[in-house]
Amino acid sequence: MDDASAARVYSDPLARWFVTEAYRITDTARLVEASGEQLVAAGIPLYRLAYFRFTLHPELIGNAYTWRRGKGLEVGTAPHGLRQESRYRDNPLPVVFEQQKTIRARLEQLDTVEAPVLRQLKQEGATDYVALPLIFSTGHVDALSVVSDQPGGFSAQDLDRMYLLQFAFTRIVEIHSLRDTAVNLLDAYVGRAAGERILAGEVKRGDGQTIEAVIWYCDLRGFTRLSDRLPREAIIALLNDYFGAMAQAVTAAEGEILKFMGDAMLAILPVASPAERQGVAARALYAAGVAVKAIAALNEVRAAAASPLLRFGLALHIGEVMFGNIGASARLDFTVIGPAVNRAARLEKLCAAIDRPVLVSAELAALLPADRVAPLGRHRIKDIDEPPLVFAPA
Repeated sequence: MDDASAARVYSDPLARWFVTEAYRITDTARLVEASGEQLVAAGIPLYRLAYFRFTLHPELIGNAYTWRRGKGLEVGTAPHGLRQESRYRDNPLPVVFEQQKTIRARLEQLDTVEAPVLRQLKQEGATDYVALPLIFSTGHVDALSVVSDQPGGFSAQDLDRMYLLQFAFTRIVEIHSLRDTAVNLLDAYVGRAAGERILAGEVKRGDGQTIEAVIWYCDLRGFTRLSDRLPREAIIALLNDYFGAMAQAVTAAEGEILKFMGDAMLAILPVASPAERQGVAARALYAAGVAVKAIAALNEVRAAAASPLLRFGLALHIGEVMFGNIGASARLDFTVIGPAVNRAARLEKLCAAIDRPVLVSAELAALLPADRVAPLGRHRIKDIDEPPLVFAPA
């Protein structure tokens, strides 16, 4: 940008807002909404402003933030595979994303419009459409589109003002994108609570705190034999079915999945205060019932397909654990450790011996109504001197 351009930009109140106030907005949806409002207030005949972001997420390929004058903001999500779908390929955005080109369509001058999104906008009364690439410092490309419904569309001055602001908007959303990507990946790989604490600065070995939690430890039965005789794709599908059912039950109960270890899963339901212990215990037991039903439903489908059935053991225990960074100096695992975790793992091994899918420790059973659990007597557990009393869901 030359000196004349810089002087013109920063004499524009709209530009000053982008380089001062806009940087304080940390929520992408609010940024898009506020940007649309500011553009209209600055005299630009804007009908619609849309920001399209590709991101790293295990379930989504990206997000679309669409603001319309007088109608507010809509946020949409795009699944993996969108790039191959006609609703994406038949519109202007592939050229913007893949060729990094700016596209303009003077809709009021076109008798026929092929692209579905442009046809819809024309039906809404739009007169002008501009889509442009937002190129990050990493080379990643997002896209922004602006739409006018004023006769004649955008003037050359309108477009100049918006093009000059393109860099400022790009830098802001790049910060948002990098932050959201970090959050998404940490949520996916270490869990939401652990991810929040890592981003908050708990990154040194030994960082952590002692918390009380219900420990959920589950494991597949006969997995080694299945691994020996099933093809890799079938094993992956089996594990995804199993972990999907278990994980959904835990997260619905406000639990936190900490890790997958081969065919085992470790999760916790934190207890924030002593007054919440009974409520958390009840949620954990209910979640175990949900998991049992989900696996039973999966087994019906698998039986119909002549696939091996899923058999599992699940142990629930409550106790204090150290929740934090464990590992080598440069390779850490944010997890829980302590005698309570060991007890849950030992209890889970007992599921196979007494042929029960779910076992509950005496400590957790004491927090539950008597009619919710049934005593199974005392059973010897590895490395536990006194055989503990064990319970099962009633």
